[in-house]
Amino acid sequence: MKRYSRGSHTTYHHRYHIVWITKYRYKVLRGALQRRVREIVAQVAEEFGVHIVNGVVSSDHVHIFVSIPPHVRESDLVKAMKGRSSRKVQQEFPELRKRYWGRHFWARGYFSVTSGNVTDEMIDEYINNHVDAHKRNDAENISLE
Repeated sequence: MKRYSRGSHTTYHHRYHIVWITKYRYKVLRGALQRRVREIVAQVAEEFGVHIVNGVVSSDHVHIFVSIPPHVRESDLVKAMKGRSSRKVQQEFPELRKRYWGRHFWARGYFSVTSGNVTDEMIDEYINNHVDAHKRNDAENISLE
């Protein structure tokens, strides 16, 4: 069984696979720049209380597999990771100005998918077979059909 994370009033298992790419898909994430992006992403994750399960900084994109607490919005996390890393690496690596003259280091948007061991069908089955699912009193059951 999977280990659940706990907050003061919640128990959760939220896993996200998130990917974003460099603008124009330039392969610039190498050496010191690659290490610095990794450090910044880890720092932002720690500040948000996010656990990085796994991740890699490739030459033109970042893959992370993270556990995000319920009070943190995924979009806010990615915005902070991309924004802070873009600003800092452009300040610390002036050679990037030749390629990224518009002050945008990352391409717009990102890819995200959730991961888990419970499928939609399993949830439907659980709800349909719940002890109170077939009571005659419709006021206690929630259904949009």
